[in-house]
Amino acid sequence: MQRKAALVTGSSRGIGRAIAERLGADGFSVAVNYRADQDSAEAVVAKIRADGGQAVALRADVTDDTELRGLFDRTEQEFGGLDVVVANVGIARFVPLAEASDEIFDLIFSTNLRPTFVSLREAARRVRDGGRIVVVSSGVVATARPGTGIYGAAKAAGDQFVRVLAKELGPRGVTVNSVLPGAVRTEALLADGPPGVVEYSARQTPLGRIGEPGDIADIVGFLASDQARWVTGQTVHAGGGQF
Repeated sequence: MQRKAALVTGSSRGIGRAIAERLGADGFSVAVNYRADQDSAEAVVAKIRADGGQAVALRADVTDDTELRGLFDRTEQEFGGLDVVVANVGIARFVPLAEASDEIFDLIFSTNLRPTFVSLREAARRVRDGGRIVVVSSGVVATARPGTGIYGAAKAAGDQFVRVLAKELGPRGVTVNSVLPGAVRTEALLADGPPGVVEYSARQTPLGRIGEPGDIADIVGFLASDQARWVTGQTVHAGGGQF
């Protein structure tokens, strides 16, 4: 039986890597996308293959529309079609609105919202009937903390795309959802997060810890499965009860 095919953008590290490995374990052929870190992407591919799955590493800068469309083209060429798309790329910059520059606004929207828009548009055109589309959003949309306004606005706009696209693609049996992670133990958080962010975030959750990449990957794995066929147009809160 031919495997279903999945594309996960930004999947060489962190949450994206965990999602790619989860989908590979679930039997999908996985396109592992990276921008610069080929070694990490190849390590993800090797892990999926070692576990009996099928995967390929594909380089593309998703902030470049042409490269992002080409990523979809190559995924379809590799696997003969596309069934699942997980849009997982973005950067976080936190600054009070009164201190925000035009350059910061443009950077956040061009890196977070535009790739989400292009990914959703391409997925809507290419995913086979009965497919799954998942956007990795952010818990800042739900918490509205000081300094998160521009980043949260870019992510919230993506969630609105999700709600509308779910209704547009529903007649084809395609589900569209987004996942809103809280603090997750990734290289980016540990390297760039404010001092004490892990301890502070852990205290905010009833479960007494921050998230792990696998926590988010398991939720995405469910949304990509047939068991989630009745879930669409939703923003799934994945913050351990923090929001």
